[in-house]
Amino acid sequence: MEYRRLGRTDLKVSVICLGTMTWGEQNTEAEGHAQMDYAVEQGVNFFDTAELYSIPPRPETQGSTERIIGNWFKARKNRDKIILASKVCGRGGNTWFRDDKGPTRVTRAQVFEAVDKSLQRLQTDYIDLYQLHFPERVVPWGSNPTRFSAASYEKATDETSIPEQLDAFGELVKAGKIRHLGLSNESAWGTMRFVADSEARGTPRVQSIQNAYNLLNRTFETALAEVALREDVGLLAYSPLAQGYLTGKYLDGARPAGARTTLFNRGQRYEGAGANDAVRLYIQVAREAGLDPAQLALAFVNARPFVTSNIIGATSMEQLKTDIASIDVKLPPEIEAKIDTIHQLVGNPCP
Repeated sequence: MEYRRLGRTDLKVSVICLGTMTWGEQNTEAEGHAQMDYAVEQGVNFFDTAELYSIPPRPETQGSTERIIGNWFKARKNRDKIILASKVCGRGGNTWFRDDKGPTRVTRAQVFEAVDKSLQRLQTDYIDLYQLHFPERVVPWGSNPTRFSAASYEKATDETSIPEQLDAFGELVKAGKIRHLGLSNESAWGTMRFVADSEARGTPRVQSIQNAYNLLNRTFETALAEVALREDVGLLAYSPLAQGYLTGKYLDGARPAGARTTLFNRGQRYEGAGANDAVRLYIQVAREAGLDPAQLALAFVNARPFVTSNIIGATSMEQLKTDIASIDVKLPPEIEAKIDTIHQLVGNPCP
């Protein structure tokens, strides 16, 4: 396993991060425990979860993933061996997260309630990296839209300012409940505002940004990659396999039994115009190089200099073993060149 520094902290996280969002929905607790056991055996020391999980989000299963991790910590007695990342919901309309049954907002009261509930479920007294799952302000989903819409940026009347949010997270750091702060689904503007405000006011500095990044969506490279490199706010890449679409299992509308899109019909982000043809081209590169398409896609993400960790997720041990083994796959320059040629032709069909 390879390890990289998390932002400007003293933490070294594995390049492969274990994603957990299927536990409690597609995966049982026993399967989640088996995945964690195997990942640790392979040198993975970084887990990512959220108060939102499992996915798809619904009140009956909310928090189940954190509970599964908490039970594993209790059974294995190895909390100190794992760098744990979780997330608090940003602005949203779901009303089952908070005791007052109101929509989620990034207020001091909500952040304190959320972290206390996560700590209880996780059976720990601290979270290493606490991430804002999506912004408090009104922004387009994904934070890197291909079409501008002024309505997508209208300021909400109840918006909590970034300094106010940083003050709340700073209190949590001082209390020892969280060690470091991260962002997720954030834009270049938002990231720089968090960095600038924290430096100006002496509040906790963001150490990472968790955004989608894969062969079908390289929009992170446009502006955020420079931010990541110059400001040491490294990318924790989610959906590196484009929710499984880059494996080819959904080509031409296929719906294999038990697959996420088959079960939940939530794959529309990766079904845009040109996506199917782009997947076919990348798979062809993998086949010609004698590589598993999943490992080609993951190895590409692993090798980016602005990536701190690549968040993989699996519903079977076979998938998990393939994904973690991607750390040993190094793409030669000629394969990188073929990938970039395809990117020039197809762009980002799934931003």
